[in-house]
Amino acid sequence: MFNLETLVDVVGLIAASKRERAILWQDAAANWHTMSSRELLARVYATAQAFASWGIVKGDRVALLAENRWEWPVVDFATLALGAADVPIYPTLTAEQIAGLLVDSGARIAVVSTKAQYDKIASIRSRTPLERIVVMDDIAGDGTPLSSLLNDADAAAATVDMEHWLRSFAVKPQDLATLIYTSGTTGEPKGVMLTHGNIASNLNYSTRAFSWDPNSSCISFLPLSHITARHLDYALFSYGATIAYCGHFDRLPGALTTIQPTVFVAVPRVYEKIREEVQRRASSKPTVKKLFTWALNTGHRHREQILKGQTPSALSWRLADRLVFKKVRQAFGGKVRDYLAGGAPLGVDTAGWFADVGIRIFEGYGLTETSPVLALNNSRDHRIGSVGKPIESVECQFAPDGELLVRGPFVFAGYWHKPEATAQAIEADGWFHTGDIAHQDSDGFLFVTDRKKELLKTSGGKMIAPQPIESKLNASELVANAVLVGDRHKFLAALIAPNFPALENLARQKGIAFSSRADLVTNPAVQAEYKALVHSINEGLANFETIKRFHVVPDEWSMDSGELTPTMKLRRRVVAERYAAEIAAFYHDESTAQR
Repeated sequence: MFNLETLVDVVGLIAASKRERAILWQDAAANWHTMSSRELLARVYATAQAFASWGIVKGDRVALLAENRWEWPVVDFATLALGAADVPIYPTLTAEQIAGLLVDSGARIAVVSTKAQYDKIASIRSRTPLERIVVMDDIAGDGTPLSSLLNDADAAAATVDMEHWLRSFAVKPQDLATLIYTSGTTGEPKGVMLTHGNIASNLNYSTRAFSWDPNSSCISFLPLSHITARHLDYALFSYGATIAYCGHFDRLPGALTTIQPTVFVAVPRVYEKIREEVQRRASSKPTVKKLFTWALNTGHRHREQILKGQTPSALSWRLADRLVFKKVRQAFGGKVRDYLAGGAPLGVDTAGWFADVGIRIFEGYGLTETSPVLALNNSRDHRIGSVGKPIESVECQFAPDGELLVRGPFVFAGYWHKPEATAQAIEADGWFHTGDIAHQDSDGFLFVTDRKKELLKTSGGKMIAPQPIESKLNASELVANAVLVGDRHKFLAALIAPNFPALENLARQKGIAFSSRADLVTNPAVQAEYKALVHSINEGLANFETIKRFHVVPDEWSMDSGELTPTMKLRRRVVAERYAAEIAAFYHDESTAQR
């Protein structure tokens, strides 16, 4: 347990740990290497000295545009130690989008990972206040190689009293630590100002229920541009755990096998993808499918024991565990003790499925503006379907419309250069409007049901929360993403983006010929499959909540195509604009439709 005042204290804990495996990192050939806490601190010191020599002082901003790699925490900690603030930028953004953030933030330096990222910055540099571009990879060009800043770093740092050096910049809790631009699911991104005190206070309480230590390890693959991934890394560094950096999602399966982490943290979509892959493999042969179905039914009978943290002793469960469940755990490396999910609703169906195969997932909840953790399930307090009990520093209350309001030292300092937006979000007495509809049960567990701005109101006046219904659709292996529409209309309809590997596998099994994805999704047999899925989901809904019409799109939704944010949340506005014609077709006969 620790008691941090600023994020510089995290660097101090790293210095005190003197461990040989602070970081694991991959080279270009995907080979793994270790970095000790001493080596990490030497690189932090050398980078900070270079920044200081360029005139970077407290309050300045340094942009950081990179995938997850060991250089990320080096630049981050160097910036924080000086009292400057970093501006993390998602590597998937375009040059034009990046230009807007650099201008708005006033960043003086940009540190980028690769030539591709350098080229994006270079193309718009003249329109920004940037003074220097530092590149992590050694490339030809005008950028300053990060490696040139690290020459003789070990020797230089060896002569320094690190604790005294860290204190010399007099970083205070109220100092700005980072400026994070929200992913903008509904509008223009806003710069969220998080202070050292905001994040440090949240770190002090968010992980106390977890027994992490120097024997713990975790793979850092969620984008560090998001506060959730950084918060996790800060916590793991503070506990002395080992962090393995995996900058490319396609390398994650191999990393899990090699690293065998004890902590696994992911957004729900990652868990859903793993579930889909397990189910796809289980359907490959009739005998395998029969075994898997039996094991899953066996696990379901013992779900409550798993959710309580118990290991069932029944012979049937132990046999199912040996033949099936153990193999599912191997997909995560085989040694994970703590499975955590956040960033979006996990869904009871997904959480229940994993419990049935012997894996208890601790779902949590938070926002960028809250540094981020507000609530988190853990081994002591766990309830499926909830996001856990609020952590100790969180005060909660609910507005008359059900919106969750929170207050505490973790609430952000405001939106950068947007006083009106700040005043709308934070009341004078400190209550922050989360924008989420939620409720708390008699035991204190928090349930978040939907985004306030995403609630649909039918023309009949019925309010509908789309996320729970969408989660039911997304639980099908045939669905990658689903979006409900119907605001101000007579009935609900759904846009469905298929999980194409599963759909194409189904087509092969059923002998459905197709020449393209557009051809596949319009096939009558495929349409019948989705019609049956929608019908099964409607059976558990009130009549006004049921999906009356649907359209299966021939597209995959992704960050690159714009429908998903970097944290895999749906950009509903983008989806609505892209499929405006299809949505209009749902309601072309609305006035006369008997639906």
